[in-house]
Amino acid sequence: MPDEPVLPTPPHDADDDAATQAPAPEEIPWAMQLVVLRDRHHDQREVDVCETAARAVVALVDDERSRPGGPWHEAVTHWTTGGRIRKLVRRADGKRWDDVQALPGVTVSDEPTDTAVRAFVPAPTHPLPKALDKLQVGGTTFVPGGTSDADGAHVVLEVSPLAEMTSGKKAAQCGHAAQLAYDAMDTATRDAWRGEGFRVRVVTPDRDAWAAEQVQVSVVDAGFTELDGPTETARARWTVAPWGP
Repeated sequence: MPDEPVLPTPPHDADDDAATQAPAPEEIPWAMQLVVLRDRHHDQREVDVCETAARAVVALVDDERSRPGGPWHEAVTHWTTGGRIRKLVRRADGKRWDDVQALPGVTVSDEPTDTAVRAFVPAPTHPLPKALDKLQVGGTTFVPGGTSDADGAHVVLEVSPLAEMTSGKKAAQCGHAAQLAYDAMDTATRDAWRGEGFRVRVVTPDRDAWAAEQVQVSVVDAGFTELDGPTETARARWTVAPWGP
């Protein structure tokens, strides 16, 4: 049984390639850009990218610079107002990865899996800084399948087995689920999670388990891009602190 009821969450548009176009000023959406370090010599696993992206999202939201009085607070608050926590996933390698490190954000690296993701302070999707704008959004694909190495993580993110999504889309949805979990947690659990570096485990349950299980947070994508209409894409569940050794 879940520790808390499923939270009603508004639709979230996560990985919208069309957002790179230039709409009218009053229509320009805001998004958190996520950039995955692409290693040309190592085939990164999708599950590792999703976990690291989720950690990067929460690390930025939790950062002291995102809190009241911090330089990122106004931007983060504007982005979250109304529930549209859009995220766009890009990839970079070499000099392009080095270039984006100068932009405001937080990088999370997972050395055992050679995976790194930088989350950037939310901003309008147009215009973007040159270093971000030239990075590819579509076709962000990593090695599918595989089992998470994050055994024992107290926060579990579930990806829907019913929705066909690209790797970038899955990473964005996992970022949503982790962010909503962070928002929904009690203070003691959030503090304990912070102490673990916001570690998560990403799983894809089978259809029967997905249909039967209840969790604390559910993500519904608006269906503007890859999916056909509003679709539940991801969930989050966690153990309430205190956590044992």
